[in-house]
Parts: sequence; C-alpha cells; structure tokens
Amino acid sequence: MAMQMKIKSKKCRICKDQFIPGNSLQLVCGWKCAIELSNQKKQKEIREWQKEKRIELMSASDWRNKLQKVFNEFIRERDRGLPCASCERPLGKKYDAGHLYSVGRFPELRFSELNCHAQCVNCNRHLHGNGAMYRKNIVKRIGEDGLEALDSQINIMKHYAIDEIKAMIQDYRHKIKLIKMDQ
Repeated sequence: MAMQMKIKSKKCRICKDQFIPGNSLQLVCGWKCAIELSNQKKQKEIREWQKEKRIELMSASDWRNKLQKVFNEFIRERDRGLPCASCERPLGKKYDAGHLYSVGRFPELRFSELNCHAQCVNCNRHLHGNGAMYRKNIVKRIGEDGLEALDSQINIMKHYAIDEIKAMIQDYRHKIKLIKMDQ
C-alpha cells in the first residue's frame, strides 16, 4: 500500500490567508496574489538597479562625504566614555567628532585620527572648536610626539582616488565593528 502524504496548508505571502497549495513551490493562494507578488518582486529589482546606478554615478566628492560620515562615527565610537577634548567635561548622549585643525583650512588633515577627537556640541559648534583649550588638552591624549606628528602633516596634500576612499570606508566600518564587539 502506498503511503499518502498529507498536504499542509500554507500562509499566502500577500494576503496572509491560509490555503492548500497545489504543489510545494506555490507561495500564494490565487492568481490575484500571484500578480501582486510578481509586481513586488519587479519593484524590488527596480530599487536594487536604481541603487546600483546611484552608486555608479557617485562623484569623488560624494564618496568623500560618505567617508566623512563613517570616519566621524569611528571617532565617536573610539572616544566613547572619554571627556570632551576641549573643555574636558563629560560628553552627553550627543557629541561631535571635532577637528583640532579645521577641515576648511586644513583639508589634508580631514581624515587624520590624530586631528579628530570627541567634542561636546557646545565646544565644537558654538565655540568653533574651542581651539586654544583643545590644543592644550590634546597633549594628554596623543602626547607631544603625536602633536608633533600631526603638525608635520600640515600642508602635505592628500588626493584620494575613489578606490582608496572606498577602501578607507571599508576599513573604518571594520574598525567600528571591532570597537562595538569589545564593548
């Protein structure tokens, strides 16, 4: 005697109703839901294609901006729990990645880890970096040698190719992940 297999009901991916499938590959209850599922898949493919095209069309400036966001996130994670680099008060929930040497005046130091540290919003935004206190207090974090190394990087222009920027983004994302795993 042949064993008869009992067909289990499934839940339709679109309307969520229970139905008895005609075969093991059937995902929806009927033709209306099949059309809707097909439309959803097509929309997903279109969104993925648009995302790929947006990435292809990104300029070097767009990639630098993306790197800046990831770099700032790294600085915030690296310095979590430390006081403000300028005023040395405890950082609240919201704080910035502030540069000792401003990005506008010293673009070559934009992605220097020695040049960027966690700062409270007041010092970074309202006191324009609070540079005098920042320089005085930064020696405690990076030492005299670190400050000299930072000063020696001034006026050494760095032009990053898009591939280098992409690699830096991946590197900082990896560093962020490592820091978060240690916490």
